[in-house]
Amino acid sequence: MKQYIRINDSDNVAVALVGLEKGFTLNDGTILNEDIDLGHKIALKDIKEGEPIIKYDNLIGYATCDIKRGDHVHTHNIRTSLGADDEYVYEPVKFKDLKIEEDFFEGYLRKDGSAGVRNEIWIIPTVGCVNSIVKKMEEKAKDLVSGSLEDIIAFNHPYGCSQMGDDQENTRQILADLIRHPNAGAVLVVGLGCENSNIDEIKKHMGQYDEERVRFMICQEHEDEIAYGLELLKELSEYVKSFERQRLSADKLVIGLKCGGSDGLSGISANPTVGRFSDILISKGGTTILTEVPEMFGAEQLLMNRAADEEVFEKTVNLINNFKNYFRKNGQTIYENPSPGNKKGGISTLEDKSNGCVQKSGSAKVMDVLEYGDFVKTKGLNLLSAPGNDLVASTALAAAGAHIVLFTTGRGTPFASPVPTVKISSNTPLYEKKKNWIDFNAGELVDDEDMDLDKMGHKLYELVIATASGKKVKAEEEGYHDLAIFKQGVTL
Repeated sequence: MKQYIRINDSDNVAVALVGLEKGFTLNDGTILNEDIDLGHKIALKDIKEGEPIIKYDNLIGYATCDIKRGDHVHTHNIRTSLGADDEYVYEPVKFKDLKIEEDFFEGYLRKDGSAGVRNEIWIIPTVGCVNSIVKKMEEKAKDLVSGSLEDIIAFNHPYGCSQMGDDQENTRQILADLIRHPNAGAVLVVGLGCENSNIDEIKKHMGQYDEERVRFMICQEHEDEIAYGLELLKELSEYVKSFERQRLSADKLVIGLKCGGSDGLSGISANPTVGRFSDILISKGGTTILTEVPEMFGAEQLLMNRAADEEVFEKTVNLINNFKNYFRKNGQTIYENPSPGNKKGGISTLEDKSNGCVQKSGSAKVMDVLEYGDFVKTKGLNLLSAPGNDLVASTALAAAGAHIVLFTTGRGTPFASPVPTVKISSNTPLYEKKKNWIDFNAGELVDDEDMDLDKMGHKLYELVIATASGKKVKAEEEGYHDLAIFKQGVTL
């Protein structure tokens, strides 16, 4: 079993893959001056105060004091290198021509030509005032689940009224995006009647829709809104049961890429595994979406250089700068991102976190950049504007059209999103402890001498194809389904 790793030959730190005791000697002769926890960094040379700390072949901060070879390198002796805005220059990476190799999964073909990996009825409230009503409808309608109708799910949220401007429009757009999502065989949209984001307003954001597939009800217009809603759900259930799984091309798959509760192994095992998966799916003609913009800060130039052309490069620059301006507008520090859990797991600075985070994007071209609420339209790797918050970012990925979200974690979390959310552990102890949360153990990449990134990526690809073909993830088995919208404005 590997005990530590130097990720790149240019790095002046290594990362412990297991807990290492004081006095342990690395292969290069470095002797540990103190105990080093799993995921934490070790100085491989003497580093003077003010000198750079290099990991992933990139700058992740500067030493705040003299650091001796064999010392623990962490928040007590490293500071961020980030500060004023950067000037970005497009230095495009050269890519080999991509040869598409067809593959297949068993999914649901919708009337508009899109594909779904689930055949569910979604109940979507236009406003938080009817949350209890839609949950009661969900509970009473579960008896309708049979045949190819896989589930009936109500998605609660607290918004839809007392909002203004772009904040209100974002809520309307996210709800409209979810209504059109192909994992929902049918949708019941439930309004109160007096809210700002009422059904007529939501329809403006939906465009054309299939009246067999989407039904609407306004609670204030019915004496018994539960009974009326159940009548509509019964009608929708018959429509949904007309769909059956069939063999579809993997080029129809859209997969969201997200991490949270990261640790020092996330950028070494789980995130590179997802990156390799992304490259494999794109080689089959499929699409992936990377989000959580604040966790690109410090690694954004890597993504910019992979832009397909100058236009995509400029869109990526705007993606980064607009999010920095969002922080400033709200009087918040841009670069103090790592959470207490991140730090406990070995992540020291935002650059440390970001360089690990962007590993999920693999090595493909960045084909397009999406604004929050945009629905994906370009195959290949896309970037999406959304914050790092796990629930908000994962909902944004679903609203952008992701059929499945891949979520890497070093600390563990039970949450879900509107679509199947595959939990991927960065380390084996987490996988062994939380098998009711974790679907896939990327810790094998550091535990098993015979496992390599290509094998690990293909193993994850096989799990995704199985999930797209109907295999339930742990969160689905537990009945977890979450929705969170990006709140950006005042509340009236």
